[in-house]
Amino acid sequence: MVMDNSKKLGTIVFLELFCLGCLVISICNAITDVACIESERQALLRFKRNLTDPSDQLASWSNGGNCCDWTGLVCDNLTGHVIELHLGNLHNPTEDTGFPGEPFERSRLSGKVVSSLLDLKHLQYLDLSGNNFGGQIPGFLGSLHNLRYLNLSNAGFEGLVPPQLGNLTHLQYLDLHDTLSTYLYAENLQWLTYLTKLKSLDLSGVTLSKASHWLEVTNALPSLIALSLSNCDLDPVPPLKNVNFSSLGALDLSYNTFSNSISSWIFTLTSLVSLDLSHNSFQGQFPDGLRNMTSLTYLSLSSNGFNSSIPNWLYSLNHLQHLNLGSNNFQGTISEGVGNLTSAISLVFAYNKLEVAALRSLGKLCSLRILVLSGLKLSQDISDVLKSLSGCLSDRLESLILVNCQLSGHMSNQLEQFKNLVDLYITNNSISGPIPDSLRTLTSLREVDLSENRLNGSFPEWFGQLRKLEVLWIGKNMLEGVVSEAHFSNVTTLRLLQASGNRLSLKVSPDWVPPFQLSVIALSSWNLGPRFPNWLRYQKDFLFLDISVAGIIDTIPDWFWNLSSQFFYMNLSHNQIQGRVAGILNTNPPLGYASSIDLSSNFFQGPLPCLPSNV
Repeated sequence: MVMDNSKKLGTIVFLELFCLGCLVISICNAITDVACIESERQALLRFKRNLTDPSDQLASWSNGGNCCDWTGLVCDNLTGHVIELHLGNLHNPTEDTGFPGEPFERSRLSGKVVSSLLDLKHLQYLDLSGNNFGGQIPGFLGSLHNLRYLNLSNAGFEGLVPPQLGNLTHLQYLDLHDTLSTYLYAENLQWLTYLTKLKSLDLSGVTLSKASHWLEVTNALPSLIALSLSNCDLDPVPPLKNVNFSSLGALDLSYNTFSNSISSWIFTLTSLVSLDLSHNSFQGQFPDGLRNMTSLTYLSLSSNGFNSSIPNWLYSLNHLQHLNLGSNNFQGTISEGVGNLTSAISLVFAYNKLEVAALRSLGKLCSLRILVLSGLKLSQDISDVLKSLSGCLSDRLESLILVNCQLSGHMSNQLEQFKNLVDLYITNNSISGPIPDSLRTLTSLREVDLSENRLNGSFPEWFGQLRKLEVLWIGKNMLEGVVSEAHFSNVTTLRLLQASGNRLSLKVSPDWVPPFQLSVIALSSWNLGPRFPNWLRYQKDFLFLDISVAGIIDTIPDWFWNLSSQFFYMNLSHNQIQGRVAGILNTNPPLGYASSIDLSSNFFQGPLPCLPSNV
């Protein structure tokens, strides 16, 4: 939501690869007249035969036609040789919900990556990311000697990273990062020293606890521009006498177990534009060595143990665009000097012991798009906070995150000044009164969280006109009244609806077909009965369902047991549901989750069906 990893890609790396990307796009979108090489066509067909393709994305790969026109292929315009293979999963693995969901899983290729790829002797670009191949990364990929770009991230591989990749001496981009909890590891990284042309290296999520010389090896790569070793089980950061990272523009060492102080060699990298040291165990004073890193545009020190004040010199780093100091123990005040961060696009000060004496200075940051002050004791009326932020900031702010800030008072119509707001989170405060009509004018809203406040009155019908709304959290308030089909008339993109803990009644026709497909449905304490809600039959992809305490006096229809197989939470408790439990879904919850089912406090009869082992 706030600081997506994609924003951290080094600016220099982006520029270096931009021209290649433009070439790829222009070639992919063109219909070429060049004919592919027959031996390469056969190699690709053998590769396809060993794959499972649930979304039929390789339907164009057939015996007929020109294989240069097949999905994902780029051929050389003169020779017809296949030079690029784009089979990466375009869906985000945590799309919509924060954990792998249906669109991602449904479009993942699986099976075996076979050695027929070696017949593509001119291949320069290979992207197999986001798939689910399993097993080890094939060592034979190290024989694709012309490769410049290799992306195997989140592709389901596990086990030892093959040192044969060191034979790819022309490689400029290598991405093996893994955020899906498969176990990739490397015991030695010496093979990297042969990749002297490497510009971007991402091994995030690859366990490197036994690769003790990781720093010496990466320091010896003369062309390296971006290095990401997040969540690699690295500890500690060793000393470095001769620093050779002369070209390095982006460094990510987040989510490791580094402790005490930051190694001094990092502060000598004065050409860095992006530095992420978040989620480590650094402690003590704010690192003074950052004072001279004036080229930084991205700095994240979140979730460490710093316990000093924020020095005023930090606000003189006027190239900073993204600053994240969240979840530390910083004390003192955010001073008026913060107004000097005139390039700031994203500022995160959340969950510290800071006082904010500079709300009006923040309001003058005309480039700011994201402001996160969650967990700070603002102890003000919400209308006063909005008034203080109503400088030129209000014209451009896209995300305002004020969770657990001890805010009170009524939400005023001052919100209408923030006309470009996309994300609004004011959860867990003491804000009262009705939901203001000014929200209806914010037509760009995508995520709204007003939960755990004291909001009263009705749930406004105009919510149904917020066409871009994807996430709506209004649970644990005091809203009451009737909700009809009109409340959801145009929210076709809605994915998460959490409205439990209100006194609302849903009154829709028995044949209502909702315009949305929800991943999260949380309507506990609503009046949904007395009939079992028929509209649920159209929600086939839910991961979380809570319709407990919903006044349902009925049996469960057979179609219910044939809905989502991906759910990890289902709560039908505290109703008056009768009859037998006809079946329990064969659940396949997202990776790392077990399924939970609560059928308690109903009137079920008969035996309980066999439960899957993961429930």
